[in-house]
Amino acid sequence: MEISEPIVVVVLSGGRSSRMGGGDKCLLQLGGQQVLARIVDRLRPQVTEVIINANEDPLRFADFGLPVMADNIVGQAGPLAGVHAGLEWVKANATGVRYIATVPSDTPFFPADLVQSFLSEAGDYPAFLVASSSEGVHPVVGLWPVAMVPQIEAALRLGMRKVGAFTKEHGATEVFFAPALIGARVVDPFFNINRPEDLGYAAALLREAP
Repeated sequence: MEISEPIVVVVLSGGRSSRMGGGDKCLLQLGGQQVLARIVDRLRPQVTEVIINANEDPLRFADFGLPVMADNIVGQAGPLAGVHAGLEWVKANATGVRYIATVPSDTPFFPADLVQSFLSEAGDYPAFLVASSSEGVHPVVGLWPVAMVPQIEAALRLGMRKVGAFTKEHGATEVFFAPALIGARVVDPFFNINRPEDLGYAAALLREAP
């Protein structure tokens, strides 16, 4: 896939996975491969660089050979802090990159043209976009201008933690993505794995797919 401009994607892996029983749900096996490995493989053709946002010991992701950066905001400040950390990483390490894309680490079936669809919709800089589907808005899946760092920092200082609240308050434009067809089933492209039964459902989808 041709990439229309340099872009970094941040895989947000900072959650506590409480509904899965704790630990890193993105490191669980799905169809013979870790969930995170599936996500990284799906992202590599779409972007110029993949980085991981995760707190605590980064060595648990060492096998992926990717940069791992923790939140700059202490206290498990949620995915908005992960977005902020990704933007700060780009400012320090990827001069000339205007945007980051964000994807959660538990969403294995997102579109294979996700990032390019965002860039095609971006129009005038700086565009601020979030994904939507027939199931609703998915604010953690988005395209974020690096120039938005001051607004995110201000929101975090005021105690904002939810990405959805921030995107709504700052007028993010929704980009609609159609349902995915996996085997014979129509699935929301942003289906995410929160509970053990979700992991089982995702595994069943992969078994049915050609």
